Amino acid sequence: MNRREWKKSRLSEQQIRKRKILMITFMAAGVIIASAAIIVLLVTGVPGGNGPKFGPLKGDREETVEETGTAAAEAESLSGKGSSVKPEIAKKKAAEEAAAKEAEADEDEAGETAFDREQWLTSHVKVRGIYVTGPVAGSSRFEEILDVIDRTEVNAVVLDIKNDEGVVTFKMPSGTPADIGACVGFIRDIDAVLSELKKRDIYVIGRIACFKDPILAEAVPELALLSDDGRPVTDKEGLAWVNPCNEDTWEYMIELAEYGADLGFDEIQYDYVRFPVGDEAANADYGTELSDTDKHTYIEGFLRKASERIHAKGIPVSADLFGTVIGNEIDVTMVGQDYAALSTCVDAICPMVYPSHYGNGVYGFSVPDARPYDTVYAALSDSAEVLSDVPDSDRAVVRAWLQAFTATWVTGHISYGADEIKEQIRAVEDAGYDEWILWNARNNYVIF
Repeated sequence: MNRREWKKSRLSEQQIRKRKILMITFMAAGVIIASAAIIVLLVTGVPGGNGPKFGPLKGDREETVEETGTAAAEAESLSGKGSSVKPEIAKKKAAEEAAAKEAEADEDEAGETAFDREQWLTSHVKVRGIYVTGPVAGSSRFEEILDVIDRTEVNAVVLDIKNDEGVVTFKMPSGTPADIGACVGFIRDIDAVLSELKKRDIYVIGRIACFKDPILAEAVPELALLSDDGRPVTDKEGLAWVNPCNEDTWEYMIELAEYGADLGFDEIQYDYVRFPVGDEAANADYGTELSDTDKHTYIEGFLRKASERIHAKGIPVSADLFGTVIGNEIDVTMVGQDYAALSTCVDAICPMVYPSHYGNGVYGFSVPDARPYDTVYAALSDSAEVLSDVPDSDRAVVRAWLQAFTATWVTGHISYGADEIKEQIRAVEDAGYDEWILWNARNNYVIF
């Protein structure tokens, strides 16, 4: 091979090598471009398509959003066609928005449920009520109560949730009252009873006898009020009290009230919301240093806490008070019921101004029981005077308990019937008030 031929063959080999190199380069570039395209398709979806291929199809996603409204489904929408937002960022944003919406909904619901005391004071039902026990409400005698409602001006019923023997008058599926065996179930169908009353536009108040509770005292000994010799403090009927200073006692009474609110009671009323009296009570161990002047702070503390919790359920709270604490410092220090102070703790105060509760000679009457109009008028006139310094916006409604029974144990007593009841109602109105409740332990309102 001459030099010319060798040079020609050499050029051919070099050209071939160059061509091979170019081909390899083009092939490598093609692989890179194809890989990039695949990645883009996987992340952003086919142009004109409906989002990432790792997600559900369009129909599935719309159904998910429609049926569950989950943050994940909303995130897929955000990261679909035309979006420059990364999927994880979109999901985080959707979750934050969902949480904000949920919080806003909770606030709206709380606002709708929360009790508006100012509005209630000006627009509430003017109660003209009667007291009804669990055994009566759960028996055929309930028809008698409905008859009284149908033929009189009665528009409210005070129905026992827990009586002063510690008995819860209907069954509860769970909770502390059920756990300690307090639920007797006099009322077999509490929903039906409430429904029957509501059909008649009756305002239903749930009564809870507070600190006289022998069942709780026995079931939870650490809540029992004990005398200095370690025995339970009892009343003249032998019924034990629990400690009014113990906040676990408070919690039990609030738990019952919250359950009553959930059932549909229109109001919660606390009775026996006081300290016991007598020698045993005077020497009792309250678990704290306690003077007579300290007692009212515990009663007020309980009622403020209970009111806050019950108001969150959207209903008002009332408290039964001795009529004799109106302007009587001795009784105030004994039982811890400061009339004016308590009027700022609850929405309605219910003084028991039964004429039979006043000793002979009180208000200048030889036998107050024999003067139904005069005794009630005198007591409620005192009420107006004692409360006159409490601002209207802070002052509770005054709703008097009236006597619908004959106090045979009172020397010089008179029989109470329709006339005596009407005289007391007239006294309420003449004293400047317009609400009242009749008490008859046997629920015998035929006399009314």
